[in-house]
Amino acid sequence: MELALKSLGSEGLFLFSSLDTNNDLYLSPEEFKPIAEKLTGVAPISEFEEEEMPDPSGETLSVVAKFQPLVMETMTKSKDGFLGISHVALSGLRNWTAPAAPMSVMLARQFKAFLPPKNKLDLGDPWWIIPSELNIFTGYLSNNRFYPPPPKGKEIIIHKLLSMFHPRPFVKTRFAPQGAVACIQAVSAFYYTIAFRIHAEFQLNEPPDFPFWFSPGQFTGHIILSKDSSHVREFKLFVPNNRSLNVDMEWLYGASESSNMEVDIGYLPQMELESTGPSIPSVIHDENGNVIDSRDPSGEPIQFVFEEITWQQEIPWEEAARKLEVAMYPFKKVSYLPFTQAFERAKAEKKLVHSILLWGALDDQSC
Repeated sequence: MELALKSLGSEGLFLFSSLDTNNDLYLSPEEFKPIAEKLTGVAPISEFEEEEMPDPSGETLSVVAKFQPLVMETMTKSKDGFLGISHVALSGLRNWTAPAAPMSVMLARQFKAFLPPKNKLDLGDPWWIIPSELNIFTGYLSNNRFYPPPPKGKEIIIHKLLSMFHPRPFVKTRFAPQGAVACIQAVSAFYYTIAFRIHAEFQLNEPPDFPFWFSPGQFTGHIILSKDSSHVREFKLFVPNNRSLNVDMEWLYGASESSNMEVDIGYLPQMELESTGPSIPSVIHDENGNVIDSRDPSGEPIQFVFEEITWQQEIPWEEAARKLEVAMYPFKKVSYLPFTQAFERAKAEKKLVHSILLWGALDDQSC
């Protein structure tokens, strides 16, 4: 390590370490890929995209991104005019004013990752789309990283969706609870409504700047899709904005894992993805199986009519969201009450009050 420091310098070693994900002091082709893409400007096709050949008769879903940047005045550091904080440190944050991709067209079948496993078909029974890999023994993941690892399996659709906001989403957060959890909110003969909650974060800076982590409190939302994932009726994902603070930010000030880190919290007014309508066939056939034009003789797009869904069972959104919250934070099995309500409950149950004062919310990633 001393030889590497002497050869590369502190900043060079810092960059090398951020790419050396397995800490073997050797950059494999896979680890070097982010830098190669940056230098060449060419992003190679991922293994998933090579294997996932579009079904010519499959349906596509149009998704739009809506984004309002962080309100800088809500950051604690803004109270003294960001005194002592270099402009470079916040450059990635200040420059992020719009979504990376305002609109994207995706294959409906890519959303099959949201379908429930066969043993999780009861309403409100949570399962993990992306399971957490962190526990009290593993600790947390390195702060010294710039580029996300290639997504695999069910991570791919989550990564693709979050990439509409920013090009460097990490679908697994550095700290627990990480991952994505879901449950069935409603069921019909052919459709599910799936409620989901995702803990992910973004890396806003690139070398030669030091890492800047942007961690929304949570991404939540729902999807209505057919049980065979061939059709998506509705999709929405968003960062809740009902609290005064909903984003945690952390940035390094040096070229090592032990370097000084600044921490702040702020308010993000809007960060959401929403489908423009139900998924539609990419190719249209007539009753004889012949391909027909997607526009009528007057040049207007053909209008599709979708059957109304009759739900056989459903639970309220609040109940589904609560189930996901408890799955992420088991301590939420205990009721946490607002200050005034707590004394009323304590008096009724003849119990003491345990009061906790926090800077942020204990039940999301912004704290």
